[in-house]
Amino acid sequence: MQILQISLLLVFPALAIVGALKDLTSYTIPNWISLALIAAFVPAALAGGVGLPQIGLCLATGLGALVLGMGMFAAGWIGGGDGKLLAACALWMGWPAVAPFLLYTALAGGALTLALLTLRSGWVAPMVAGGPAWVRRLGRSGGDLPYGVAIAAGALIAFPKALLAQGVLG
Repeated sequence: MQILQISLLLVFPALAIVGALKDLTSYTIPNWISLALIAAFVPAALAGGVGLPQIGLCLATGLGALVLGMGMFAAGWIGGGDGKLLAACALWMGWPAVAPFLLYTALAGGALTLALLTLRSGWVAPMVAGGPAWVRRLGRSGGDLPYGVAIAAGALIAFPKALLAQGVLG
């Protein structure tokens, strides 16, 4: 049973990393990533011995994050895929681990912003010109911010605090 629990638990970091890489290289996060995270949550929670009240609280946390993500998307702060990834990750975090998740995501977003500003600066930009297309796109002045990278970083850092992770990993 422990192997099944850990295998289901590993779905979360694997998909978070895939989402970050897709956003980094294409500025898109495919819907299948968020949908797979949502679909894998209940089996992982049940295999991990999480009770129905806690699963309900996790679902409510994910729904709240979806509303937050929709608001941030409507304000033009993040993309639609970012909002969906935020909600799917918040589902796995549950309450109260969603608070450190959001804090770590914000800090990672700030670090990502500084890194991209450096990449887009006049003295680094010439070095980027010979790189792959996705690096050149990241280095374009005035370009977007692949916030899925910050969401995934925040999720991976906060995941050990999540109810599901603590239940399986002890």
